[in-house]
Formats: sequence, C-alpha cells, structure tokens
Amino acid sequence: MASGSNYFDDMADDVGLAEPTKGEAMMDVCELGGDIAQHQPKPNISVVSSVRELLECPVCLNAMYPPIHQCSNGHTLCSGCKPRVHNRCPTCRHELGNIRCLALEKVAASLELPCKYQGYGCLGIYPYYCKMKHESQCSFRPYNCPYAGSECTAVGDIPYLVTHLKDDHKVDMHNGSTFNHRYVKSNPQEVENATWMLTVFSCFGQYFCLHFEAFQMGMAPVYIAFLRFMGDDSEAKNYSYSLEVGANGRKMIWQGVPRSIRDSHKKVRDSYDGLVIQRNMALFLSGGDRKELKVRVTGRIWKEQ
Repeated sequence: MASGSNYFDDMADDVGLAEPTKGEAMMDVCELGGDIAQHQPKPNISVVSSVRELLECPVCLNAMYPPIHQCSNGHTLCSGCKPRVHNRCPTCRHELGNIRCLALEKVAASLELPCKYQGYGCLGIYPYYCKMKHESQCSFRPYNCPYAGSECTAVGDIPYLVTHLKDDHKVDMHNGSTFNHRYVKSNPQEVENATWMLTVFSCFGQYFCLHFEAFQMGMAPVYIAFLRFMGDDSEAKNYSYSLEVGANGRKMIWQGVPRSIRDSHKKVRDSYDGLVIQRNMALFLSGGDRKELKVRVTGRIWKEQ
C-alpha cells in the first residue's frame, strides 16, 4: 500500500493514498456502410506491405487518407501535415500547391487489411478506408491501465492488466462482491487533490476497480467514491453497485452502474458519477475533533437479471 495513514481495525480495510497524480479527430472516410469484416485469405503480403509503405506519411508516419497531397515530383504527404511543412515538400523542398494524388487514393481504396489488433484476437479483414473507423471501436482493442495514482502507460487485455495491477502497482486485490473500507488521512484540510490506493474486486467472473479521490468541485473541496468495470461498457451495464457512508445518525447512499475503464478515472470523477461527499460532511462522519479523515465506505456489487 502506498503512503498514507496505516490505521487499521478488525472491521474494515484501510486504504492509503496512492502516488500523486501528475496532472491530468479522427476523419471518418468510410462511406461503405457498416463495419463489415471479411474473414478470407490474406492478400499477397509482400505486395500489401509495399503499398502500405507508399501510404505512410513521411512526416507523421501515420497512414494517409484522402485528400492525399503530392508535390510536382510525386512525393506525397497527408493533409494533416501539409500546414506543418508550410506548403513545402518534406522530401525535395519544392512547393506543394494543391495537387492530389488520386492514383494513390484509388490504390488505397482497393486494399483490404487485417485489424491492427489481430494479436489481441480480432480476425476481421477491412477495406482500407474503413479500417481506421473499425479500429477506433474494435472490441479487441487493448485497455489503458486503470491505476489512477500515476500516469501509467501500460496497455493490454484484462488478464494482463490484472497481473500488472497486482505485481507493478501492488493494489489491494479482493474476492467477493461486498466491501467495507475505511479511508484515512491526517490533516485533510491541507489536501486539495489526492488519490487513495486502488482496490480491485473479483466477482461474477469479472473485475471491478474501487476509486476514492479528493478534488475540487468548483470552489468546494469534496471526496468521491466510484466503481469502474474492467471491460467494455456493453458488459458493464449488466452490473450495478451501491456505496454507503454513515455515522452519528447520518447516512449517504449511492447506487449506480459501474463505468467501463474505457472511460478514464478523471472523466468519471469530473462527471460526478459516484458518491460525492463534501469535506465538512466527511469530517463530521469521521467523528472526533474533525482533524483527521476516517470515512468508512461500505458497498456491494450485483449482477442484474
């Protein structure tokens, strides 16, 4: 567990603070209808590889889509990079003008290529101009690491990320669909933004991430607790969860649907999609002299019928 108060009792798990957070257009050129994948033999690999090299922009190194520009000597580049080179060919330095490479655009239209997430399980073959749109929505595309305490750049499928969270971030891993955590921080008045250690729950054959953060809602300091689902949004909607905090005869309850980790923790937090607690109320629920945060969050996860 990362730095933070190590308060512990037999009734609940205490969660420490994670490391501080360091700060927090795709062109749709497919006009051929829906996302149509063809499962067929791959085209000649050497030919396709050569054509794909021709379709690589020499400036950004990304695939080029219409309009593809060329200079009078036939060197090409993408429309996004043309303004960046001040209308000068990056290869021969001649003026670019407004010449389009229609021949290369037509060649690209004849290509059918595998999804770049083939290694993650996608078997589809897509027309060149539909491939980018498909890849932006491909259900096999890897997920970003859901850890919120630092800007982790790890990506992968769910089994990989579960192992990564456990081994590299040392997060708390729990089995079961109910939880009882206490979040503790001394001198909470001095902390405007903080992220407590992530907790991962395994239940119903899925994984869920419990977040607890301090941030500013406008000018008001608040805490928020919310759950994210390690999978796509379409699967997340099959589950619900509840969160509860209470003490001194007061109780606050939140019920909602976990958000997919396709949505960043910051996006979920900033949409207030969770149990939001004003700092003064959190300190009141902590009891004592209100100089130390001791908020107990209980909850459960269930699968909708």
